[in-house]
Amino acid sequence: MNKDFSDQPVLEINDLHVAYGKIEALHGANLRVEAGQIATVIGPNGAGKSTMLNAIAGALPHTGTARGNVRLLGSDIAGMAIEKRVELGMCLVPETRELFATMNVEDNLLLGSYRRYQARDANYADQMPVVYDLFPRLRERRKQQAGTLSGGERQMLALGRALMAKPSLLMLDEPSLGLAPLIVKEIFHIIVRLKQTGVAILLVEQNARAALQVADHGYVLENGEMTMQGSATELAADPRVAAAYLGFVKQIG
Repeated sequence: MNKDFSDQPVLEINDLHVAYGKIEALHGANLRVEAGQIATVIGPNGAGKSTMLNAIAGALPHTGTARGNVRLLGSDIAGMAIEKRVELGMCLVPETRELFATMNVEDNLLLGSYRRYQARDANYADQMPVVYDLFPRLRERRKQQAGTLSGGERQMLALGRALMAKPSLLMLDEPSLGLAPLIVKEIFHIIVRLKQTGVAILLVEQNARAALQVADHGYVLENGEMTMQGSATELAADPRVAAAYLGFVKQIG
């Protein structure tokens, strides 16, 4: 009998190593993300979080090399070009957001569905109403240049553009970076709504408290090694995580 596709994780990495020359930045990472699940990776600056995301996406700089097993929807993508990974349903929203500042909001969104357009998908723009429902401010500013948006609105646009591709896996690199606390709360509320659509989300985030509040499963990455993992609730309650990343020491007993 064939294995039920629903039994397969959307993303699974095993023994992933990343090196820059002779310096290894990621040491044998293991991780999996299920459909309709948020998995978060927390850890200090320089731990290797963005390096891991770039390795999964096939976007390492030319000095970087990766080895290990990376599977997307059951397919081995370790040696695959970025374009092929995108075609299979992977989408990365980098911390730099990489918007086209002189183009308006709607044109930036349409660029997110460009590969669907190239593939002659007649419904390539069908996610526009979904994006505008999630981000009403983008609808209000659809003819406004992206470069004139606030930081929170630019993050919304980056997320919306990614959704235009109808990804199976959405990888978010520091979505709260540089945003005011109220905007951070709004962004994380939207991330939870995205999960409800069935997309798998891999969230790399410095704001450990916010990340663990919305995630189903969590990983702690320190000095290139996965040092802890478990349900997000369990990690948030662990005294070591609380002391290192949540700003307080949980009382025991």
